[in-house]
Amino acid sequence: MVYPDTFEGFMVNSHEEWTKFQKQEFKPKPLGEHDVDIAIEACGVCGSDVHTITGGWGQAHLPVCVGHEVIGRVIGVGPQASTVKVGDRVGVGAQVGACLECKICKSGNENYCPQQIDTYNCYYPDKSMAYGGYASHIRAHEYFVFAIPDSIESSIAAPMLCAGITCYSPLSRAKIGPGKTVGVVGIGGLGHFGILFAAAMGADVYAISHSPHKAEDAKALGAKGFICTADEKWHEPWKHTFDYILNTTDATDRFDLGAYFGTLTINGTFHTVGISDRPFPPLKTQDMMSTGCAISASHIGSRTEVQDMFKLASEQNVKSWVETIDISEQGCKEAVEKVYNGKARYRVTLVGYEKVFGSRA
Repeated sequence: MVYPDTFEGFMVNSHEEWTKFQKQEFKPKPLGEHDVDIAIEACGVCGSDVHTITGGWGQAHLPVCVGHEVIGRVIGVGPQASTVKVGDRVGVGAQVGACLECKICKSGNENYCPQQIDTYNCYYPDKSMAYGGYASHIRAHEYFVFAIPDSIESSIAAPMLCAGITCYSPLSRAKIGPGKTVGVVGIGGLGHFGILFAAAMGADVYAISHSPHKAEDAKALGAKGFICTADEKWHEPWKHTFDYILNTTDATDRFDLGAYFGTLTINGTFHTVGISDRPFPPLKTQDMMSTGCAISASHIGSRTEVQDMFKLASEQNVKSWVETIDISEQGCKEAVEKVYNGKARYRVTLVGYEKVFGSRA
């Protein structure tokens, strides 16, 4: 590895051997005027990483270096970069680029830009490949690099950069707060953030899960109550209860969506942030007419929302529940298997980067 020409990362070369990580050199995109180089110290392990390396979301551009919940120190900046400086502790989430010129970007919705660039498994306009955070460094446009509050340690801040903002953004846009009742479906890597943030915003939050053993965790996270969907008629006592349901699972294809819609208040919203490998189940118009509900979905969050999320997390002492694993071939394998098998409680963060990549100061 010869910085700044080459970086190193733990990469997957085959969907058939998706748990086999190999330490390999790769070339980052050329340094742009507004780019920032970061020596990584922690990276969250996201379900998106697993969907990508298994091929669940389609053929990846192999070899692939995943990871889009990145925390590290700035070690270099492009000549026009001004939002961060060398030595700052910063984060990068699931997006590293957008045109920043279209009406979507100008409206503060750059996370929906038609020219957005994902943090990994994505080509830049010059055909350079974007590589993720299971690596020595990451290079990203300063607009997608965020200051991390001193009060939040790196291993806890990392998962907020994808899972956290994925739940914070829709709750914020729905103006969730005191007087609102929110149901969070799926108490896992995403769902535990749904509870944490909805509660921090002042809503009454109920956890909705098929796993009764998660009831105590849900209440510890801030849920007012726990609803187990294992009973076929689970929804009947909860008719017209929720102003907003945040669905965080990737198993929506197996849902009786009519049952969930019936628990919404009139004109309530069923909002999905979990992404399944399979389509939604068949829907009937009548399923939605009973409450006049809306169905929606969202994609990560904007720069402003990421900054607001970290401000709320710092002020309200919101902390993700994290297990840490030292990065290595075996550590990456253990981490993605834990996420794949639903054994994380509730996020995994890779740490120990200096042990394999050195200080990189």
